[in-house]
Amino acid sequence: MASYYSSWLTPSTASTLCLLLFLLFAGMSCAQLSSNFYSRSCPTALSLIKSAVTSAVSKEARMGASLLRLHFHDCFVNGCDASVLLDDTANFTGEKTAGPNNNSLRGFEVIDTIKSQVESACPGVVSCADILTVAARDSVVALGGPNWNVLLGRRDSTTASLNAANTNLPAPTLSLSGLVSAFSNKGFSTNEMVALSGSHTIGQARCTVFRSRIYNEANINSSFATALKAKCPSSGGDNNLSPLDTTSPTSFDNAYFKNLQLQKGLLHSDQQLFNGGSTDSQVNTYSSNSATFFTDFVNAIVKMGNLSPLTGTSGQIRTNCRKTN
Repeated sequence: MASYYSSWLTPSTASTLCLLLFLLFAGMSCAQLSSNFYSRSCPTALSLIKSAVTSAVSKEARMGASLLRLHFHDCFVNGCDASVLLDDTANFTGEKTAGPNNNSLRGFEVIDTIKSQVESACPGVVSCADILTVAARDSVVALGGPNWNVLLGRRDSTTASLNAANTNLPAPTLSLSGLVSAFSNKGFSTNEMVALSGSHTIGQARCTVFRSRIYNEANINSSFATALKAKCPSSGGDNNLSPLDTTSPTSFDNAYFKNLQLQKGLLHSDQQLFNGGSTDSQVNTYSSNSATFFTDFVNAIVKMGNLSPLTGTSGQIRTNCRKTN
């Protein structure tokens, strides 16, 4: 059977077949993401995004983590389609008020600034979804992390899902099996889940998210817990912040995994990665070899950026990332 197909599926017939499939199945796209998608239509796009991200991160290092998180919270809800950026209206409910996002996601203004600059250079060409994806990469680089080629060509959704945002995004209270399941539902292996969790080497979390861990859990370094209680009282101070990685919170490195070995994971879900379970060995590997972590992280985040993108004629290129055209 394989040899039969290979004998007739030439490039020209493949294109014809692709067109026929598109005509038969409305909305089906044959377009593929590529690293040079804007090389002719908007050659300055990548440099504009990088410049804006570098500027924002230099003003506030935490913004790097915020932009990376925006990309993650976008992709895990119906794919990388910029649905997370849509504002609520009188007739539309977006994802911003979902439990994992409300009073937590940030960086929208940076994306607005980038979009405005890119629109001035190339009106109606560069999608908000691609801007999010590139900004995530540039944020990691700005904080000392690895670089990688971003595949481009995503288009923007005209819809969002509050329910999917509430159910698909992994909660900080999850057990290891819960984390494995949440990522498996999106096609990620346990190893890829651990690698992506390494993004917690940057950024901060609110007291309300880690309070239960520091007051109730035993698998936590006692002096670490005591220090955190000064920032996060048993009641009140819900929005007080603490770094996810207390060693080097503004550097994208492997310190997060070293902290887990010392029972200094800030979130319950963090420490689950090193708690006598199947992922302990991977944490040990990453804690002693940052190059391996970087390689695995890059492979996993490129895969994440490829989650169900809208391409071809699907979706639209939003003029304003906060609303549909």
